[in-house]
Amino acid sequence: MSDLGDLRGMLRGRVLVAGEEGFDAAARPWNLAVEQPVAAVVEAAGADDVSALVRHARRCGLTVAVQPTGHGASGAVEGVVLLRTGALDGVEVDPVRRTARVGAGVAWGRVQEAAAAYGLTGLPGSSTVVGVVGYTLGGGLSWFARRHGWAADSVRAFEVVDAEGGRARVDAASDPDLFWALRGGGGDFAVVTSVEFDLYPAPELYGGRVVWPVSAAARVMAAFAEVVSGAPEELTVWANLQQIPGLDPTVSVDVTFLGGEERARKLLRPLEVVGAPLRDGRGTMSSAALGSITAEPTAPSPGMARAELLRGLDGGAVRALVEEPPAPLLGVQVRHLGGALARESATPFGAVEEPYYVYALGVPVSAQAAQGIRERLGRLVADLGPLVSGRKPLTALAPGESVADVFGPEALARLRRIKRERDPHGVVRSNYPVGG
Repeated sequence: MSDLGDLRGMLRGRVLVAGEEGFDAAARPWNLAVEQPVAAVVEAAGADDVSALVRHARRCGLTVAVQPTGHGASGAVEGVVLLRTGALDGVEVDPVRRTARVGAGVAWGRVQEAAAAYGLTGLPGSSTVVGVVGYTLGGGLSWFARRHGWAADSVRAFEVVDAEGGRARVDAASDPDLFWALRGGGGDFAVVTSVEFDLYPAPELYGGRVVWPVSAAARVMAAFAEVVSGAPEELTVWANLQQIPGLDPTVSVDVTFLGGEERARKLLRPLEVVGAPLRDGRGTMSSAALGSITAEPTAPSPGMARAELLRGLDGGAVRALVEEPPAPLLGVQVRHLGGALARESATPFGAVEEPYYVYALGVPVSAQAAQGIRERLGRLVADLGPLVSGRKPLTALAPGESVADVFGPEALARLRRIKRERDPHGVVRSNYPVGG
C-alpha cells in the first residue's frame, strides 16, 4: 500500500487506491461485464506523470496497465496500477502535410471534427468515443480500410514512455523494431503518450444506414453479396441483423463511399430491389458525422461479444446468419473487407486474406442471459463452420482469448522478443499481453 500511496507526492494527477471513495468508478472499464481488480488508478495530468509513474513502478516491482477510455478490457489486471490518460487531450491537424498529432486521451470523434474542417479524414472505426491510441495500437479496422489499409499503417511516429520511464519519439528510422510492434501489436511494449498519423482527402463522402424488416433478411444478404462482388475500394458495405429489446427485429445495411452520391447509388443499385425500407438514412455527409451511421452507445454498458474472420460467405453461411432470430443477441454484423487490407502490410497482423469479418454482440443483463448469449455465440460460429479462419483482429479479442488468436507464429515470436528486450521486468501491460 505504501508504494501506491507514495505516488501522490510524485504526480500532479489524481491517485486512487482500492477501497477509497471514487475508486470503483475510476477503475470501471467500458464493458461493464468485465471486472477490473486493479490495486490503484492513476489519472495522469501529462506525459511527465506517466514517466514518474513508470519509474516508480520499475523501482517497486509494480505493473502499469494503460486504458485511455476503458475499451477492450480483458480483466487480466489483478493487482496492477491502471493508468488513465484522458488529460493528454491535444489535437493538432496540419492540413498542408495532411497529418494529425493527438494525445493518448483523444477519442476519434474529436479528430474527425478537426480534420473535416479541411476536407480530410482519419481512419476511424464505427464509434466516435473509442480512443485513437488504443485503437491504432490494435491495428485499427476503419470505415476506409478497404481504401487505405489498417489505421496502424498510416502512423508516422509515436511519442512514448519506455519501461524505464524514459521519453522518446519512435518512428521507422529511429527504432524500427519498436515502431513495427506498436503499429498493431498492442500496447505491451511502452506507454504511448501521443501518435502522429496521415490524414486523407475526403472532399465528397456519401453514407448512411438502410433498414428493412427482418423478413427481408435473405433478400438483403443476396443484395449485399452482389454489391460487394464488384465494389471499388472506396465503397464499404456492412450488413446487420439486429434485435433491440422491445422492438421488432430488423436487417440493415451500412455504407460509406469516398465519392459522390450519383456514383454511390449506381454501385448500390442491388439494394433497390430488396423492397421498401423502413428507413433510409443515406446521403452526402461530413466525415465528422461517421458515428451517426451506426449510432453506437456513447456511455459504458455490459456486453458479451465474439468476432471472427471468414474465408467467404456462401449459402450455408447466409442461412446460419438469417434463419435463426438474432435474440438473445443484440446484433450480428458482417463487414466486407478486401481492397487495401488484402495487400501487404507493415503491421504485425499483415495482409488480411479473409474477405469478411463477423461480429456478434449480446447484453448480459443477468447470469441466465449471459448463458443464453454464450450458447448462441458458440452455435453461430459452429454453424459458420470451415469458413471461420481462426484468427481475428487484436481489437476484436474478448475475455478468455489471447494474442495467439491474432498473430501468426513468426510475428508473435518477434513481438515476444521485443517485449523481452524492451520490458524484461513486465512493467507495462496491455489488455492482451504478448508474453506467453
